[in-house]
Amino acid sequence: MSILYRSSSCDLCLQVGNTPLVRLERLEGARRVAPVEVYAKAEWFNPSGSVKDRAALNIICTAEADGRLTRDKIILDATSGNMGIAYAMLGAALGYRVRLVMPLNVSPERKFILKAYGAEMVFTDPMLGGNGAVRKAQELYHEDPHTYFYANQYDNDANWQAHYYTTAEEIWRQTEGRITHFVTGLGTSGTFMGVGRRLRELNPDIRLISLQPDSAVNAIEGWKYMPTAILPRIYDPSLADENLEIETEAAQEMAIRLAREQGLFVSPSAGAAAVGALRVAERVRDTVGHGVVVTVFADAGYKYMSEDFWHGG
Repeated sequence: MSILYRSSSCDLCLQVGNTPLVRLERLEGARRVAPVEVYAKAEWFNPSGSVKDRAALNIICTAEADGRLTRDKIILDATSGNMGIAYAMLGAALGYRVRLVMPLNVSPERKFILKAYGAEMVFTDPMLGGNGAVRKAQELYHEDPHTYFYANQYDNDANWQAHYYTTAEEIWRQTEGRITHFVTGLGTSGTFMGVGRRLRELNPDIRLISLQPDSAVNAIEGWKYMPTAILPRIYDPSLADENLEIETEAAQEMAIRLAREQGLFVSPSAGAAAVGALRVAERVRDTVGHGVVVTVFADAGYKYMSEDFWHGG
């Protein structure tokens, strides 16, 4: 069982979670599907700026409690960016060294942030993507297991349990139990697994829809195309009632729309989550007629400003 990270003695750690739920009422799609309500968890309100603070903190606190993480060990993991930033922030706050393995082509913004937190970075061939970073992290750990606490976010139950105990409960409370559909993307799958399992316990009628890119070659940072990915051990495809695929172009266009029409400056993955949630909402309107659809916006857009799609006009 994971440790509820509210028990942490770190003041910064206590700021993780309890993020706002924002209604997307100003989007044309959201107006068109009324009376279906569409909401997003604004996860950039977490201290390091993303949803990954929840999982990273629970992984660290759980490992401290069971003795796998001690002061002489380096926190090691593979990351595409946000989880690494969460580890780096928490490592600085708690006094741990952090070593992160990531593809060389992660955005310059991520590299600058990690450097600012003092994290050590190991870069892998960008052509190998996230799978290559995972393999390199495993290699480093097996070469010197006494030096590292290998956090292994893809296989660590403390990842999804963070969302089971916190994110799901917040969504349930913030919607006053009215949520009918939960829609979110798959990366490690921790958010979908944890929130989905708890919401299903609270109301078995809630529909759970997972999202992923429409191909292995995509620019939805942090999401995985599961047919070609190294599947996370924590991922259970049977939990989803349905899986939808989202196009990179649609995600990027929606990120721009969210900024210009909703005042929400968010990441491409948040754009993709909005695309999925609005597609589900429109279908709900056409079949059931009403509902409450909730998704997760993993982070804000400032780590993606170097990406070309922002500069197209």
